Amino acid sequence: MTTESPLRVVVVGAGIGGLATAVALRGIGAQVQVHEQARALTRAGAGLQLAPNATGALRGLGLAERVAAIACRPESWCSFEAADAVLSLRVPLGDEVEHEFGAPYLHVHRGDLHEVLLDAVGDVHLGHRAVGVEQTENDVTVRFAGGDAAIADVVIGADGIHSQIRESLFGRTNPRFSGLVAYRGIVPRDRVPDVPPVSAKWWGEDRHLVHYWVSCGRELNFVAPVPDETWTEESWTAEGRVTDLLDALSGFAEPARRVVAAASSLMRTALYDRDPLQAWGEGRVALLGDACHPMLPFMAQGAGMAVEDAVLLARCLDGASRAEVGPALRRYAEVRRPRTSAVQGGSRGNEFLRGSASGPNSDEVYGYDAWQVPLPA
Repeated sequence: MTTESPLRVVVVGAGIGGLATAVALRGIGAQVQVHEQARALTRAGAGLQLAPNATGALRGLGLAERVAAIACRPESWCSFEAADAVLSLRVPLGDEVEHEFGAPYLHVHRGDLHEVLLDAVGDVHLGHRAVGVEQTENDVTVRFAGGDAAIADVVIGADGIHSQIRESLFGRTNPRFSGLVAYRGIVPRDRVPDVPPVSAKWWGEDRHLVHYWVSCGRELNFVAPVPDETWTEESWTAEGRVTDLLDALSGFAEPARRVVAAASSLMRTALYDRDPLQAWGEGRVALLGDACHPMLPFMAQGAGMAVEDAVLLARCLDGASRAEVGPALRRYAEVRRPRTSAVQGGSRGNEFLRGSASGPNSDEVYGYDAWQVPLPA
């Protein structure tokens, strides 16, 4: 840092991206507060796939051992044709992917990763729902519902696809409904003991099923997006019925259907994304993660992109004076927009690891090193 006192940063949102940002910014000496609208942080969500680009970024944050301790290390990625269970693509993971890219491929439960990040951050201000930001030449104020406020040199909006910080800067816009509803389930190992330690995707014509082990192998996570224009609610708590999903996957081979049938309960949520934003912030305010590049989960890169954002944001702010905050945040957006826009587009296309030439390939995705990628001048 400079000879000035440390930069004061307010991060709005205590999800994966917001907490990773707090860790990264404290690593460059910034004073960071994290504000979250939820009144309590619970073990929400389901599984996450962390490719080498994500685990390498987390390693640079000093979290590699703690993440590995709560993760599973898959042997391979397997693409199957849903109707007849024919293996159409196998990509080695395990030691091979770590040797090639310098970081492992891991599976985690989102709640476990969130707990690791939360332990690294410490205090979070809960029950603080941001309603707007106000800037002067010298600082920025975040205002919260109920009248509380926080003053900082920098504000980072990591508050998700419905970001209040983005809305305060650019006005309200609606996300794009994909026409798909995702059913998510977690199955204890004793119900599916024969499922191998791989990341598997069963490709149907207009729907698919993905499953992989999380929680150190104690649980099998699966997600199945299926067409449904009648359900548009985003939720981590809305229940789905196993019988409905089995009906939707009626043409899938028996090994895939057995995974679904083993679940005792499901969550269901409509899937949304947004087109790439041309601006990621204004003045002393910048957006991060789903606040600026929400994407469909079909490349398993939502969390990875947010952690990459956190690293690049910290690198761009490292050594910046208060007068240099604006240019530093513009450099952050400049270096990140092409990367996240490509992954957004690839996720929407849903051809990743199917053998198609469209969209980013695995080398481009996994080989990105957020700690080494050149920064704009």
